[in-house]
Amino acid sequence: MTADRPLLGILLMLGFCVVAPMGDATAKLLGETVALGLLLIVRFGLQALLLIPLVVLGGRIWRMRGKALALAGVRTVLHVAGIGMMFTALRFLPLADAIAIAFVMPFIMLLLGKFALGEEVGTRRLLACCAGFIGTLLVIQPSFAEVGWPALLPLGVALDFALFMLVTRTIARESDPIALQAISGVMACAVLLPPLLLLHDSGLPGFDTARPSPREWALLILVGVLGTLGHLLMTWALRLAPSATLAPMQYLEIPFATLIGWIVFNDLPDGLALLGIVVTVAAGLYIIVRERTMYRAARVAPQRPGPAPPAAE
Repeated sequence: MTADRPLLGILLMLGFCVVAPMGDATAKLLGETVALGLLLIVRFGLQALLLIPLVVLGGRIWRMRGKALALAGVRTVLHVAGIGMMFTALRFLPLADAIAIAFVMPFIMLLLGKFALGEEVGTRRLLACCAGFIGTLLVIQPSFAEVGWPALLPLGVALDFALFMLVTRTIARESDPIALQAISGVMACAVLLPPLLLLHDSGLPGFDTARPSPREWALLILVGVLGTLGHLLMTWALRLAPSATLAPMQYLEIPFATLIGWIVFNDLPDGLALLGIVVTVAAGLYIIVRERTMYRAARVAPQRPGPAPPAAE
């Protein structure tokens, strides 16, 4: 079992918060010229190529059967759909806006936990969810007025990845995280390759397989490398530090995305979107703090002596 090393875990999570929006920014650069299908298959193909050697050299177990294999397939489809929606949204939206809207995911997960899994969710956390949704709507409003329905795609991303996380939770205990991600890359290629081969001459959006330029190939490879590296950084961070320590840090992805969007695309959120980002982050951080408080209370409660039982009558 790996010993906790919180400082190293925090540094790795900081790396994730920088690498993830860099990957999204690279995908945004390619969005106007490279078909979505090609972008996705290179992204997941490189994920498989980079992680399979780690699985083999590390002697990791990556064979799956029955329910675990079926859930891994569902997880892969959700992963492909979520990244596909995000890459499409980035064609229309500023980088920071798209990522901030997608950060409604923790609120969706909380609500799914309550209504789908029957988990206990207090009134204050539900109110924080409402505040988070209001903040998200403030971010969406100016983007929706400008580009229309594509501004809603990050909401689809948030719902998709909330389901993705629920499936991941179900199989995480019986799967090595690196092996699972390698399998996901192989499965994604198996899902994406047939329609790309069958529809490459159809003229349908997303399936045009015109040969990329050398610059575009370099950026495509960078998308795959950054996507895989971001996952590894998060996985390693969670192995070295408690999730309660790292969860608030994930919101640093938003200011890093804002900075990268400004440097690369000269995009900055307007006043209303900026207010929405602040509200969303504040609501998300409140839920994280509340979850930590409830978790600690649950751990301490059984150790406290209870009242003496009533005398028998």
